Amino acid sequence: MSAVIVLTAVSLAQVIFGLAMVIAAIRMFHGPRAQDRIIALDTLYINAMLLLVTFGIGTGRNVYFEAALVIGMLGFVATVALAKFLMRGEVIE
Repeated sequence: MSAVIVLTAVSLAQVIFGLAMVIAAIRMFHGPRAQDRIIALDTLYINAMLLLVTFGIGTGRNVYFEAALVIGMLGFVATVALAKFLMRGEVIE
């Protein structure tokens, strides 16, 4: 009974994260300003990371957790670099 509830919750979470990724991608492509697009990109990588975590929970494999960690680190660095570029016009001083 408990495994059925967990798998149902994981499946529902995957659908919701997929829908959130579609909405974030639409906002990223149609955002009125560059700041909106960067926030949408940030949301997109966080949702992708959480989607991989739910895959890991559903399958029980560790590779999904490691991939989520890599996406989280690269996404953070990309967001900081893009924010610095918008503020100063250059990334490396």
